[in-house]
Amino acid sequence: MKIRPLHDRLVVKRVKEEEKTKGGIIIPDTAKEKPIEGEVVAVGNGKLLEDGNLLALTIKAGDRVLFGKYSGTEVKIEGEDHLILREDDVLAVVEK
Repeated sequence: MKIRPLHDRLVVKRVKEEEKTKGGIIIPDTAKEKPIEGEVVAVGNGKLLEDGNLLALTIKAGDRVLFGKYSGTEVKIEGEDHLILREDDVLAVVEK
C-alpha cells in the first residue's frame, strides 16, 4: 500500500528500541519507552501559506528525525506501526 501524507505532514517509522543496556541487562517490554527517533517514509507536498503559496518541506524521505514523545498520530500500515506528524513536530534531523 502506498501512502501520501497531505500538506506539511510526514509518515515516520520508529526505530527499534534497544533490547538490552550497554551493561548487558535485558530490558523487559513493560519497562521500554517508545523511541523518539524514526526514519521518514513519506512527506507531503508542503505547507500552504495564507497567501496561497506552497512552502516546500525541508525534510525529505529517508531522513532520520527526532520528535516529541507524544507527537503525532500512530497508525498501522501493512501491519507495521508508523507515526503521522507535522513538520513542526520534528525537533531535529539526525545527520551521520
